[in-house]
Amino acid sequence: MNNQDLLEGAGAAKRALHRPLATAARDTASPRLSVIIIVKNESRYIKACLDSVVFADEWIVVDSGSTDDTVDIARTWGAQVVTYLDWPGFGPQKNRALDLARGEWVLSIDADERVTPELAAEIQALLAGSPALDAYNIPRLSWFCGKPIRHSGWWPDYVLRLFCRQVGRFNEVAVHERVMVAGEVGYLNAHFVHAAYDNLDVLLTKINRYSTDAAHAMHQRGKRTSLAGVLGHAFWTFVRLYIIRRGFLDGRHGLVLAVAAAAGSFFRYAKLMFLNAHKP
Repeated sequence: MNNQDLLEGAGAAKRALHRPLATAARDTASPRLSVIIIVKNESRYIKACLDSVVFADEWIVVDSGSTDDTVDIARTWGAQVVTYLDWPGFGPQKNRALDLARGEWVLSIDADERVTPELAAEIQALLAGSPALDAYNIPRLSWFCGKPIRHSGWWPDYVLRLFCRQVGRFNEVAVHERVMVAGEVGYLNAHFVHAAYDNLDVLLTKINRYSTDAAHAMHQRGKRTSLAGVLGHAFWTFVRLYIIRRGFLDGRHGLVLAVAAAAGSFFRYAKLMFLNAHKP
């Protein structure tokens, strides 16, 4: 079974809910829950993602210039789709989606993630009452090349994704964004399913993109590094994932992940080193 089969089939037989007519987001005066998703060329994933959050009241999809049929799929499904052709970074882009949301509560999800039936039920039960806290971390089970990864620092991989709209906002960073909440934060029990990487081509493409964005962000903050720093960061990343976080228990997948993470760290700091050396 590949990641796509897993995501499209996860909990489908259990789901008692039905997708609404593909017209527009539900017309409610004050929606309880808004789902926000940022996308680019996610036609492979977006429908299954939206199907998994059918229980929400509003669906906001912010596109950054897809060249496939992502936008058409999302609109046909019934989501509100807005396109921005510039790319300000992950944090600012998610804040654009957040600014469009009207719900009292917001669930932020990526196109390659799915809300399991168990998580959907837990969120619905929580919001049916009066939540005691202002935001909630959700565990995430990620798949890599057809295998769920339960070590390597990948599980339970809590991410803060459900929050009261009035007290939460993403930090304005290009990569590795997170929700900043002015309030109390708790944890949910049920988890997301995340198709992190179907194959190594996807992983390598992401390493290149993220290392470039991260290097520029560090350079803008005035951070500097040396060749020793480049090597040291890469070595420590491998040790942390493969040994300290027991990536070896994930077999060959764990070894590949640790090497890839080390490579990502190496190129991130190598790019920073050359940015530091650049003379305008």
